Amino acid sequence: MARASLKEAVRLARWAAHDGTSLQTFAEAERAATGLGIPARLVRTHWDRARLAGLIELHGDTARAGWRLRAWDRDDSAVLRGWVALFDAWSLAYPAPAPHEQGLVAEIVEAVPQFLSVMHLSGGPVTFPLLHDLLAQRIAEIRAERDPEAPTSGSALGVALPGLLDWALDGLAAVGALTRCPDEETGVRQGSAVLTPLGNWAVWTKLEQICVAAQSPAGNIEQPAEDMLRGCARMTPGPARAEYRAWLAARPAGPAVTELLEAARGEDALIRGLAFEALRVVGAPAETAVREAAEEPTLRPYALLWLAELAGTDPEDLAGGAPGVLTREEATWLWVDTAAAVTDHGEERLLVDHLETAVQGSVPTLLQEVRATGHPRTVQVLVALAAAHPDPAFAKAVRRAAFQVHTGGE
Repeated sequence: MARASLKEAVRLARWAAHDGTSLQTFAEAERAATGLGIPARLVRTHWDRARLAGLIELHGDTARAGWRLRAWDRDDSAVLRGWVALFDAWSLAYPAPAPHEQGLVAEIVEAVPQFLSVMHLSGGPVTFPLLHDLLAQRIAEIRAERDPEAPTSGSALGVALPGLLDWALDGLAAVGALTRCPDEETGVRQGSAVLTPLGNWAVWTKLEQICVAAQSPAGNIEQPAEDMLRGCARMTPGPARAEYRAWLAARPAGPAVTELLEAARGEDALIRGLAFEALRVVGAPAETAVREAAEEPTLRPYALLWLAELAGTDPEDLAGGAPGVLTREEATWLWVDTAAAVTDHGEERLLVDHLETAVQGSVPTLLQEVRATGHPRTVQVLVALAAAHPDPAFAKAVRRAAFQVHTGGE
């Protein structure tokens, strides 16, 4: 069903990606309509759906295939993720008719998940009057939460809502989430509505995510990303991933990814590494943001390894400097950054063990290349390594290197 719902959007996205056209002009839309046999009036609709589903990305005036389009024929999860992205953006794919007060439209969008949950739990058609009452009740609750002392006019809501409820139902039907059922006796379209199998699946998935979020093992759901990651620092990988999943389930993917990357930009190297572990739980929806992060020197090695793993590289093959993924300089910078995390949060023996992960084959080469990285924590890492290492000769060489970095000498 998801493939069928986005069939025309996929065709248009592939056509645009092949030509590199962004369909920003009437002429381009006409050419697409002629080339694909799509009615010209529907080109913009399918184009908007392709963008909202992540099938196409715009880079300036150039259109490029999104990861979901590239994986469309071989990955069912990419198809489902694309449809869910469209489902979440139904109000953008099917804009509210004018004129309507935009604040009320926003409240409708915020209230819709509640009546979708009722439709899912009912297991069958739900009448228009019941949906109207649910919508009005939820909007009243939203307004009370926002301003407990503000009066809520039930009569005003009653007058305004039927047309907007029609719009919401039509919008959700347009993306394949529900089916409208006219009254059998009168034929009036304001009869009832029932979720499609795809809509039922989507609502069930979101309810399950809420349940997962409510079962956060360590109670970090409400914390900012950095505090959540710090709370996971002493956890083993399994419990930490469970905490990441719970934290992510409680918020939209886009803002969550942004918050994780912002935490990764901080000075704490441990938080940087944990942020990318959490981004592994996010998976493909974070790809665009991580690709952009790969342009930042501090995040580049982590981002490149993340992208390589997303593309199917075995994580075990990414150890030992990840040849073919990171340059020698990037691998060395990552070694220093990881050593900084161990210095701040680990034990001395772990810092000594970390030596074995360096790509350099000799101590002089390692020290020479570490000095050249320009990493801001180089001196502290070298001093800590010298203090932790049991070999006096090695420790002396490392202290000399730390002094040279500190003074800028040779």
